[in-house]
Amino acid sequence: MKECRNNLFTYGTLMCDDIMQHVSGCAPACVPGTLTGYSRRSVTGESYPAILQHRPGRVKGLVYLNVPDWAWQRLDRFEGEMYARQSVQIGLQDGSTVPAATYVIKPEFLRHLDPSDWDFTEFLTSHKDGFQKQCLG
Repeated sequence: MKECRNNLFTYGTLMCDDIMQHVSGCAPACVPGTLTGYSRRSVTGESYPAILQHRPGRVKGLVYLNVPDWAWQRLDRFEGEMYARQSVQIGLQDGSTVPAATYVIKPEFLRHLDPSDWDFTEFLTSHKDGFQKQCLG
């Protein structure tokens, strides 16, 4: 797989292609990936997660490939002040790695994290509709 500085690793609501398209204004191809050295936690009182560095954590998600330059401003605005975009290396199913950007919770917001892991399946079955109505209009 060709390395690209415009890859995005998603681990929460943006794993839903319809939400990704609405937020970013594009529908890039994607592949499954894993981020090591991080953990995914629920944000207290919210239906979305955050990640933080935590060894020996592993977070499964999707890597959107070749996200257009113009889409990053929309993604930054969606993620808001609680997250910082960081460069990471993502492991792919074939054993290779690819560089990507991802959104990591800023240290000053760590107090908002719940100790529980965030569950994507639960989001899809119990929270996606409400999230879309509340956050996407």
